[in-house]
Amino acid sequence: MHGAIAIVTRNRTAYDRGMNDAGFLDNVCLLTDSYKLTHWRQYPPGTQKVYSYLEARKGAKYPETVFFGLQYLLKRYFEGAVVTRAKIDEAESFARLHFQRTGLFNREGWEHIVAQHGGRLPVSIRAVPEGTAVPSGNVLLTIENTDPRCWWLTNHLETLLVQLWYPATVAARGRFMKSVIRRFLDETGSAGEIDFKLHDFGFRGVSCPEQAAIGGAAHLVHFRGTDNLAGLLLLQRFYGEEMAGFSIPASEHSTITAWGAEHEVEAMRNMLAQYPKGTGSTTKLWARCSTK
Repeated sequence: MHGAIAIVTRNRTAYDRGMNDAGFLDNVCLLTDSYKLTHWRQYPPGTQKVYSYLEARKGAKYPETVFFGLQYLLKRYFEGAVVTRAKIDEAESFARLHFQRTGLFNREGWEHIVAQHGGRLPVSIRAVPEGTAVPSGNVLLTIENTDPRCWWLTNHLETLLVQLWYPATVAARGRFMKSVIRRFLDETGSAGEIDFKLHDFGFRGVSCPEQAAIGGAAHLVHFRGTDNLAGLLLLQRFYGEEMAGFSIPASEHSTITAWGAEHEVEAMRNMLAQYPKGTGSTTKLWARCSTK
């Protein structure tokens, strides 16, 4: 058989075992698009510097982008000695299998980073302060290589850096929604509790825990109400924020309907006894509110 099934059915190699470890996405040599592994051969001879920038192009839904997420990205994937000879070996083997030919992976370039920089990435990244609302069409971030022998590295890292679109989009959308909420609160009541008027239950609606963490952290740029623990953990570890969001004891359908419809009043009494300021989840909310 051909394709992925053949990989499963053959004897596992040391490389296969390594790719099944928890850190299989920690090799910066491979955290890019396939074609970027070949770009080091395509620049003009004598190239020593590549300077690139990130912007939110004009024409987007919101006129301003809220820049957020860079510190997590840098600390998670860029900081420290992230290139090792073992990772170079792994990446070279992967590239040979992926392209079905040799000589495309820039082993010499990556080995230079290990030998001359101790495995640290020789790049300089500048950016606007996180949380800044930037009009579209303006630069959010720049990156350039600091070693003339690593001109190819700048855009190799582009694939990781452009993932900033996700937290920036969540933060920009949150800013817009907060302005709408504030407008109606000003018309109908008080905006004093506006930070808790949009609550995050997004963990269950995304593709993986890391996306939940990144999106959950971005939500907290403008709000403080959340049930997304992953976002709070990210902000603790990577931003030094002891507790950025808050929640309350609350029920779900399971804990209420488990009492049965005939005992739903008892379920409500239990909620009030356990959590006097908590909330309930019921099949007949208004009827229960009027039950003596």
